Amino acid sequence: MPSTTPPPSAVGDGGPLPPDPTYLRSVQAQVDAAARVAPPLASDAAGAPEDLVRDVVAAVERLGPELVALSQDLAAHPETAFEEHRSAGAVADLAGRHGLAVQRGAHGLGTALRADVAGGGGPDAPVVALMSEYDALPGIGHACGHNVIAAAGLGAALGLAALGDRLPGGVRWLGTPAEEGGAGKETMARHGALDGVDAALMVHPFGYDVADHLFLGRRQLRATFTGVTAHASAQPFMGRNALDAVALTYQAVGLHRQQMPPSDRLHCVVTEGGDRPNVIPGRAQVLFYLRSAQPGTLRVLSDRLEAMCRGAALMTGCGVELGWDESPATLPVRANGPLAGRWGARLADRGRRVLPPGVVPSLLAASTDFGNVSYRVPSLHPMIAVSDPGTSLHTREFATAAAGPDGDRAVVDGAVGLALVALDHLADADLRAAVHADFAADGGAVDVPAYFDAPAEGAGA
Repeated sequence: MPSTTPPPSAVGDGGPLPPDPTYLRSVQAQVDAAARVAPPLASDAAGAPEDLVRDVVAAVERLGPELVALSQDLAAHPETAFEEHRSAGAVADLAGRHGLAVQRGAHGLGTALRADVAGGGGPDAPVVALMSEYDALPGIGHACGHNVIAAAGLGAALGLAALGDRLPGGVRWLGTPAEEGGAGKETMARHGALDGVDAALMVHPFGYDVADHLFLGRRQLRATFTGVTAHASAQPFMGRNALDAVALTYQAVGLHRQQMPPSDRLHCVVTEGGDRPNVIPGRAQVLFYLRSAQPGTLRVLSDRLEAMCRGAALMTGCGVELGWDESPATLPVRANGPLAGRWGARLADRGRRVLPPGVVPSLLAASTDFGNVSYRVPSLHPMIAVSDPGTSLHTREFATAAAGPDGDRAVVDGAVGLALVALDHLADADLRAAVHADFAADGGAVDVPAYFDAPAEGAGA
């Protein structure tokens, strides 16, 4: 008797069809061509006195082996959001060994850290915050390179602390948990972490050296649809299918993509869809991430997605409960031109060529809770190369690169760069004025917690 089993197809039975890298290669070729002719990012600000610069660089380089060892230790022992107990302890222990008085469990989070360096500028002197992240991703470890971020941020703070009373202002070092999905910086900010801070800085690993790169704002929406269960064969007409409401929402999102701005992103997973095929699901749930390049367009996208969910519920006769932002929403990173220019100038002294804005395309964009920091105070969030440009963040390959020789070099280069840009800001009043003027021109400080409570019409901050 002939088999009724269908023949295997060329793809699908043995595994997924590998993504085609043609488009990615073309993007990389365009970036490479633009980078060859682009002038490096620079600054004509006076910056800090040379004797202070020299001593800070020397202090960071002396610490280099310990900073690299910290980065390697974190990479070998990854911990996820809000669970970074060992990681926070390792970072705090190194800070304490070098004289920082570390507050553990700072600003509302058990794995958050804070240490303050007063310097010699007096109570009215400016204060710069330096930040260290140390949470990892489930299953793939430090695939966003937070081991590098942690060590570089701490190294910068320790390098500046070595100046003692010669430091012309204050430094606040913050260990910030749960960047990956938990928006730890927003929780810390709501508990006073940025009170009295004039500017905030941190560095992030990447495939390129850039100081001004797009990071999208991000929100979460969990839509829970409730219907009526029924026997799917005997009495389907007595049911209201909650999974149908999820399916219609998914279809609506797909159709809406044609009308979305190119920088918007909408992606989701179905977290509940029923238990058995012979029971019409009375409950189904979908979790969305929404991203956009501007706070105003993120608010518009939020309104559109909410309307799609309510429309799907109406069409299927289901109820819907919408749960926004289980962890706080994050805004896009707001760049600061004068601070970015100083980063380019300081990294040039480390043999790095920092690309100007526009060379690396904005389509290579993720999100970070540092965006919320950048809408409170003038901020710098540069990217430092640790990998080949084609290596994507949030992959095992990037985790390997961040713990490799290029990641180790980025720890020290990043610490030096952060320390010197912070020192420039503290020491150079003209630069400080330019930094704050740039921030004011972009709209100044925003009430981040209240932002999405306002109506979307006319939003464009």
